[in-house]
Amino acid sequence: MIRAESLVKIYKTKETEVLALQGLDLTVETGELTAIIGNSGSGKSTFLNMIGGLDRPSAGSLFVDGSNLFTMTERELVKYKRDTVGFVWQNNGRNLLPFLSAIENVMLPMNLSSTHKKRQKALELLERVGMVHRKNSRMNMMSGGEQQRVAIAIALANSPKLLLADEPTGSVDHATADYIFGVFSDLNKEGQTILIVTHDMALSKKVRRVVAIRDGKISSERVLKESYADRVRESGIDWRAENTQDEYAILDRVGRVQLPQELLKELELEGNKVRVSSVNGEIRISKP
Repeated sequence: MIRAESLVKIYKTKETEVLALQGLDLTVETGELTAIIGNSGSGKSTFLNMIGGLDRPSAGSLFVDGSNLFTMTERELVKYKRDTVGFVWQNNGRNLLPFLSAIENVMLPMNLSSTHKKRQKALELLERVGMVHRKNSRMNMMSGGEQQRVAIAIALANSPKLLLADEPTGSVDHATADYIFGVFSDLNKEGQTILIVTHDMALSKKVRRVVAIRDGKISSERVLKESYADRVRESGIDWRAENTQDEYAILDRVGRVQLPQELLKELELEGNKVRVSSVNGEIRISKP
């Protein structure tokens, strides 16, 4: 569904240039539920915006569902944003129009496509996210969690092949966050490809594949342990505390790997040189 190779994004002002992505490589298969994590400024939201067609890459290649986002015309980009991707923002002011009811908000994207039986489909989507009872409520009549659930229904209105979510649980309580993840999990089981950017530790530890971005590159991936794969709905697990995933460092195309800062601190290096050796099938990194 997503194939990014050596992706670069540079933001320029009169005085400075900011390198937001520095040769990022990532593949996401159709039907995957993937989370992206990273510190502020790491490039994760920049990457999501480029996949959503909201920003243009500076260099490299980016394909989504077989479409080359580098070569799209403005007309093709409009169609791509309407039909291929659905976007859920953390700020509900970007998700919902305040003067429309929940069902009118969900129906609105359908007016830009050839969708038939718009009201029936909107009701089905609200039912899916547990919000059909609030179909006639406007934004100021709903809690933040309720608004976010309606936002998911809006993002699904035109049956996108790829659902993007930027901090979907960033402004809700734990119970609502669990419900929202349950919605994403159910959608994924039905074949929906989903990419989530999140700071939510509990949510990220439930996802089968978590990609960590540091300094504009993929630095590591975490994969959910099989023993937890069928337990993501269990309320008795402390997902923030338990070690639910195996973590792997990522080699780039020329064999480079980013080492976590906490491991580098253990080496107590005085410069930028390390000794690399092979011992009994293991690669070891040590102080000179």
